[in-house]
Amino acid sequence: MSRVFDLVVIGGGIHGCTAALFAARGGMSVALIERGALCREASGVNAGTLTMQMTRLALIPYALKAHTMWADAPRWLGHDVGVVVCDGLSLAFTEREEELLSVRARKRREAGAPIDLISGAAARRVEPGLGDNVRLAGHCKVDGYANAYLTGLAYRAALVSAGVTLLEHTEAMGIDQSGGYTIVTQGQPVRCKRLLIAGGVWIEPMLAWLGVHLPIKVLVNQLAVTERQSPVMRTVVGIASGLLSLKQYPHGTTVIGGGWQGVGDRENGGVALLPDRLIGNIRLACHAIPALKETRLARAWAGLEAETADALPAVGPIPGHPDAYVCGSVHSGYTSGIYIAKLLADRILGREPAMPLFPIDRLLPQPARAA
Repeated sequence: MSRVFDLVVIGGGIHGCTAALFAARGGMSVALIERGALCREASGVNAGTLTMQMTRLALIPYALKAHTMWADAPRWLGHDVGVVVCDGLSLAFTEREEELLSVRARKRREAGAPIDLISGAAARRVEPGLGDNVRLAGHCKVDGYANAYLTGLAYRAALVSAGVTLLEHTEAMGIDQSGGYTIVTQGQPVRCKRLLIAGGVWIEPMLAWLGVHLPIKVLVNQLAVTERQSPVMRTVVGIASGLLSLKQYPHGTTVIGGGWQGVGDRENGGVALLPDRLIGNIRLACHAIPALKETRLARAWAGLEAETADALPAVGPIPGHPDAYVCGSVHSGYTSGIYIAKLLADRILGREPAMPLFPIDRLLPQPARAA
């Protein structure tokens, strides 16, 4: 490809798509390279939860901005992505969970999240479908979820409308740094003045193409979805331990997620589910919402999530490489990721971001920092 783009984004998840979209709307010529279809890797196999209750403290201000963006998606994205804004509850069933929930709710409230502690009886008034064993709950009115299946379709239409050159089903295989940046693919090379690596769990090997070694932990989260049933819940429900995330979509299915880990890695994706953990997750879901016992499990899968050493994002310039950037490893990526990616697009466009980014210098070995 003889054209030299102002910016090439490697990675077509929500972070790469958002940054590409706003860079293109800012006047740049942009190409986006994705080895599959947009938002179908890690961004397409997660629960799409938009919650303040489990968001890292440092990300609360970003998550609040992102929540507003998601709620207004038809305007800025131009398409509906099935966003439902609703109340959220984080439950405590034991004394230990009460203590954990109290500390977490206080810290998140101090960071700006509108979370209140309410009794089990008050929680059942918010969510009548809850069981009787809830001792305490964190209640947040700024919660909800997006439909991960619709997100890629919406972004694709928006990116095409913005003039972004989409190179889907094109795998990036390396980066040549002689005279700018040239991305090596199985087809024609793609040349650019600026580069953004937004490859999710694949950020680590992609940065290695530039000689930058950033360890990224790969989480293999187990998720499940039920068959359709009549409405049994109207909120996003979790528990203080982080082992449960529940939401029922308008068409009747309920997605069950949480911190239960499966088997997999970045090379092979989600390889296998661990039945005892899957059963534990489902039992916990039925304990929270007893009416779920009346439906059946339709499907279960494992989705990948990236995490840095300090569990904070990797977003900002790549040290030692002018006009090269990275964006990823945003914990609970749907909750705050789109606003963080928009901030990075501002930085790439030469504007001052409204909030600080998360440069990776802090995560690199000392020699790499000096370089």
